[in-house]
Amino acid sequence: METPPINQRQIQILKTLIEEYMETALPVGSETLDKKYSLGVSPATIRNEMVKLTHLGYLKQPHTSAGRVPSPMGIRYYVENLVKTKELSVAEEVAVKQKVWDYRHELNKLLRESTQVLADKTKSLSVVSTAEGELYYSGAAYILKSPEFYDIELAGRLFTMIEEYAYWKKMFFAEDDGEEFKIVMGDEMGESFDVCGMIYNRFLIPGHGLTTISVIGSNRLNYSYIIPFIRYISKLIQEISTF
Repeated sequence: METPPINQRQIQILKTLIEEYMETALPVGSETLDKKYSLGVSPATIRNEMVKLTHLGYLKQPHTSAGRVPSPMGIRYYVENLVKTKELSVAEEVAVKQKVWDYRHELNKLLRESTQVLADKTKSLSVVSTAEGELYYSGAAYILKSPEFYDIELAGRLFTMIEEYAYWKKMFFAEDDGEEFKIVMGDEMGESFDVCGMIYNRFLIPGHGLTTISVIGSNRLNYSYIIPFIRYISKLIQEISTF
C-alpha cells in the first residue's frame, strides 16, 4: 500500500519525533521537539504539521496524552526511507561465525545456536522456524526490558504466540513459498500487537527447505543494526549448512 506523500518539513518532524520516541517510549509533544531539535520553524508550525501527520496516518495521539507517537505506517516509512543501516564489522562477522561453525553438520543445533547468537547480539527476542515444523527461540527476557511490555496482558499474549508453531506457519509458510525479507508492524503481527514490531528473513537452506529467522519486540527495535545482522546470519546459515 502506498503511503500519502509528505513534504520535506514533515519528513524532518516525523524523523525527529520517531527518534525521540525510540529513545523514551513516550508520546512526544511539539514543545519537546522545539526545545531539543533545531527544526528551524516555530512551535506553532510544529504543532500544525504534527496534526497533519496524524490525519495522514503517520502519527497517533494516545487518549491520555497531548503528545504523539508514530503509527505502524510512520515507523515503516522511517525504516524504509530514513534509517541508515550499520554494516557489521569484519570482527563482528568473524565472532558470529566462530560461535556457530562447530554446528555446521547438525542443522538443528546450528539453528538453535544461531537463534541464541542473534538474541544476544541484538538484545532482542529471536525466533527461528522451519517449514518442517521446527521452532527455536531465545532472548525472551529482553522483552521484559521494554516499557511496552510492562503491560502484563500484552507480554502474556506475546509469550503465548512465541510457542505456537501454528502462528509461525500461518505467518511465514501458509502462502508464498519463496525467499523474502520483511518488516512486520503492529496488527500485521496479529490483533492487539499495535506497539510491536518484527523483522524477518525467509530463506532456503539447500536440501532442507525454507527457514525463517526473526527478531521480535516493540516497534522501537534497533533497525539500523538488526536488519544487516539478520541478513548476515541468514547468509551464513545458508553457506555453512551445505558443508
